[in-house]
Amino acid sequence: MSLPLGVKVVAGLMILFGLLEIVTAFRHRFFGIITAESLVFSYAASAIGAVYTAAGLLTLTGKRLALWAALFCLGIDVAGRITLAAAGLYPLNNAQQIAAMIAGTLLAAGFAIYLWSKRARFS
Repeated sequence: MSLPLGVKVVAGLMILFGLLEIVTAFRHRFFGIITAESLVFSYAASAIGAVYTAAGLLTLTGKRLALWAALFCLGIDVAGRITLAAAGLYPLNNAQQIAAMIAGTLLAAGFAIYLWSKRARFS
């Protein structure tokens, strides 16, 4: 069974966003968004990016078990973002930073909801 185009697009976006998150974790800048320059943040954020990328790759397999693993990865991503912010490792010192954090977290959660809604398409 072939995956719907929407699932493939979401998986591709998760891979892209995960890789961008890894790069941003070490460069500390992304389209005007600034991240903390601590080593703890860099490693934690790059791990979150790797999990996001893994979710996309798992989704592309089209296997139901891989979908469950991808959903788990997305849960880790969302929890990780919230943890970084709560620990003060993600600067929330202006509206742009706050909006970026909320948007990124909601996007990952939205991907999870979308994939859950398409779970019957996985074998």
